[in-house]
Order: sequence, then C-alpha cells, then structure tokens
Amino acid sequence: MKEKSFASLPVFLVDDETTVLHATAAMLHSAGVANIQLLDDSRELLSTLERQAASALLLDLMMPHVTGSKLLPEIVHLYPELPVIVMTAAQDVETAVRSMKEGAFDYLVKPVDESRLLASVRHALEVHSLRRQMGVLKRYLLSDCLENDDAFAGIVTHSRKMRAIFQYLEAVAASAEPVLISGETGAGKEMFALALHKLSGLNGQFIQVNVAGLDDTLFSDTLFGHKKGAFTGADQARPGLIAQAAGGTLFLDEIGDLSMASQVKLLRLLQEHMYFPLGSDVARPSDARVVCATNCNLAQMMRQNQFRSDLFFRLSVHQIEVPPLRQHKEDIPLLLQHFLDDAAAAINKPAPAPSNELITLLSNYHFPGNVRELRAMVFNAMALHRGGPVLAMDSFRQAIQKHQKVAADLPLVAAEGMPVMIPGRFPTLDEVDEAMIKEALRRAKGNQGVAATLLGLSRPALNRRLSRRAMRNDS
Repeated sequence: MKEKSFASLPVFLVDDETTVLHATAAMLHSAGVANIQLLDDSRELLSTLERQAASALLLDLMMPHVTGSKLLPEIVHLYPELPVIVMTAAQDVETAVRSMKEGAFDYLVKPVDESRLLASVRHALEVHSLRRQMGVLKRYLLSDCLENDDAFAGIVTHSRKMRAIFQYLEAVAASAEPVLISGETGAGKEMFALALHKLSGLNGQFIQVNVAGLDDTLFSDTLFGHKKGAFTGADQARPGLIAQAAGGTLFLDEIGDLSMASQVKLLRLLQEHMYFPLGSDVARPSDARVVCATNCNLAQMMRQNQFRSDLFFRLSVHQIEVPPLRQHKEDIPLLLQHFLDDAAAAINKPAPAPSNELITLLSNYHFPGNVRELRAMVFNAMALHRGGPVLAMDSFRQAIQKHQKVAADLPLVAAEGMPVMIPGRFPTLDEVDEAMIKEALRRAKGNQGVAATLLGLSRPALNRRLSRRAMRNDS
C-alpha cells in the first residue's frame, strides 16, 4: 500500500485527561496544525498506529491501564521515524533523562507553555519530514523508480535529467517546507509546481498567483484579503488567496519581482504560519504549503541586497532547477509530436507527420523561449498547414531566422567581458566562412536546407558559397 503523504498524517495526542487533550489540541489548531487525532485510552494507541501513520506523537507518561513510560520504548522500536514528545506533571530530572535515553524526541512538563509546545511540535514535524525524505531518496538510489507516474503526466519527457527531478519531487512532496522552483521563462515551472501539489496528497486547492507587478498593498490584499471597511471601496470582507489555498498549495510565480516590504510579510507567513488580513488586528492561521518560482538568480539578487537573505534561505529548503529545453534536446521529437496532436485536435484537422529535416533543424536551435516557444511554433505551423501528410517547415525557418536576425542586431560581447582568444595566426574571412559552413553542415547532418537556416542564409545563397568553395579547391 502506498504510504500517505506527510500533509495527511495527523499529530497524535494521548492523555487520559480530556481537558488536557482539548486544550492542547486548541493550541495546535490556533498555530495552523489542522490534522490532530485525540486518544484518551492508552490501550488503543498501538493498534491505532498500525492502522494510521502519524507525523508526531505527544504522549502523557502517567496514565492508567498502560503508562506512557511503558509504551515509549515499544513505540520507538516499532516506529523509529516517529518523533515522540513526552508530557508529564512530574518535574523529575531522572524521569526526563530516562525518557530521552529511551528515545523520546522531547520532554514537556505540565502545564505546558504554549510557545514551548508549538516550538517542540514544529521541530518534530520538520524532523519527521526529513527522516521520511531520506528514506524515499534511499529507495530511489537503489531502485531508480517512481511511485506516482500519474502526477507527471502533464510533463512530456523521456530525459534522464527530468526523471531525476521527478524523483526528487516525490521525495520532498511529503514535506511541509516551502519549495523553490527556478528556471528560464517557458521551461514549465508551473507544471512542476502542479505535479508537486498532486504528489503531496493535500486535499485543498492549488492556487496560483503571479506576484510580478504587485505593489505591497495589492500583494497583501491579494494574499491576505481584507476586512469590510479596511480601505475606501472595501464594501465587504474578502478572503485572500491564502484562505482559498487552505489545506492545499499556494504557488507564487515570479517571486524575484516581489518588493522588499512584501518579502517581509511573506517571510513572517512562512515562519509563523499566521497572517493578518488588511484592516484586522487578529492573526489567522495558515496551513497552505507555499511553492515559489522564479527565472531570476535569487542568490545573486541576495548578494546585491535586492532580495532578503533570510527569505531566500527560508524558501530554498527544497530547491529544484528546471533545465532549459536546449539541455534536454532528446525530448524535442516527443514534444513536437505531442504539440502537433494538440494543435490538430484544437482545429479539428488530422495531424501531419514532422519530417526528419524539421527535427534536425529544431535540434540545432537553442530555444530561448524553451518549451513554450516550441509549442507556439507548432501551433502556428499547424494553423498555416494546407493539408498533406508532412508538416511544412517554412514557418519554423522564418521563426528561427527572425530570432537570429534579432540576435545579430545586438552588440557582440565576449563571454563575461573577456576578449576572444585566437591562438596562432589570425584566420582570414574566407577561412572563417569555410569553417562556419563546415560546422553548420556537420550539425545539420549534411542537410543543406537546415545548414542554411542555421547560418541565416537562403538555400541558394549557401549553394553559391559551396560552389565557390568547390571552385577554389579545384583550382
């Protein structure tokens, strides 16, 4: 049976005093711990754990029937990944030392201080999550398997690099910690965020918001909502996106564009799991899992004081980088066919076949717009297709040549400002011309049409250059 995700696992409270149970549960609920299971009979604990896994256990030591002191070593032996926090009214150093030696995660004395309780439980949940992630990663290293292929159905790939990211996402899906997804525009970061939500087993919604261009007030209103009368025009209360994402995932796209003031508010939300709607002085708990995405280099922005270091380290507990399409070009034929099928179905036409020449051309293009750019190319080509079994290449050539023209108009700057090093004799223009043509033909696998497109030439222009080269060689 597939193990339940961390997000769905309850925190167990075991105490024979129902008033203590409900008071402790209320404190945890107020801090955003939503899934709590109460037991007032210690005899039921072991059988309950057999049926229902837990993320943490708060165990009273002094109970009738079966004491917590007797249960503790058995629980630690049977469920070594489960953090057990023991609670007792006995302020006895010897009891505390004995419990810790037997494997207790922490020791709390009744009446329990609320801040001490919340800190201990949060730490226990983090440790439990990390222990489970290590177990999942160990299984992947040994078996190279995926437990939930369906979650990645929307990501078309057979790349080993992408599969490694899938495995990492399955490992961290059990965590309640934030996830930072980085990558170039058009690489598919939002699809990885959605896959992570599906893997997490969270029952709430997947709520997505692009925070680019939101000033601090609009950011606060969008995420936290407002009370009636909070500002001019606030005729009624409105819940924010965090409330809509309760029990689910809140996906914040373009996080690198967030203002410094908004960064402070996001950091407070991540640390305290609490937020204030605009116009309210009453904090509300949040159990939404936060996933962020950016095409910016946040580490560099942090060094330039454009992004808060404390927020960066809080967000990057789990981090993945979605590779650009040029780093998994083996997926181009698969993606091309996938988008052809989608485009043909959208306009109710039969899907033509892509030619090998087209696949070679696309495999030599660097795709600055990544998968999104390839999709746009295919849909445009399909709209222009006038029938026939093979997809025409004209629109692809035009799109590539247009981009090459734009790139050629930009000033040529050597990498990182370093001069271009040419060892030995400086080559002549004819030698450079011949070398470029030879390399283009090699990459195009001898196809002159593809080579001409790579060089930004028409097919006749390339033929003329090849003819002149042949004449020079003959003479």
